[in-house]
Amino acid sequence: MIVRPAGADDIPALAAIAERSYRAAFENILEPDVLESRDATFFATRFASSWEGMLVACSGEAPAGFLLLTGGHIDMLFMDPAASGRGGGAALLKEAEQRDARTLECFRDNHAARHFYERHGWRVEREYDREFAGKSRSFVLYAKG
Repeated sequence: MIVRPAGADDIPALAAIAERSYRAAFENILEPDVLESRDATFFATRFASSWEGMLVACSGEAPAGFLLLTGGHIDMLFMDPAASGRGGGAALLKEAEQRDARTLECFRDNHAARHFYERHGWRVEREYDREFAGKSRSFVLYAKG
């Protein structure tokens, strides 16, 4: 997979990937109403003001996943569930690290993501609870470098 900067034209495809990935990744962590509220429209609205910080993993010409980088923090890394396990996430993470990504946050109970980050050399800096979607949730902060 190749990684490239996102363009404004990518927003609809990336929002659809975000919706599918979010629901698959968090179905055992978040309540159904929270998952339903994070639809493609929700993500497209969020990405309209942040697409310049996004990287896209492409399989051929089609986006297969993305990463949102804000300063040195990875805000999101989502792969389309149909493209998972094909190296796109690793390619996005490597590119973000080359762009000085140093931290990321993850749900404590997102074991698949945690295994992925730890396999790529990221280490837990701290665990904490904070409000997310109207409830206190457990998170971990990862750091690298």
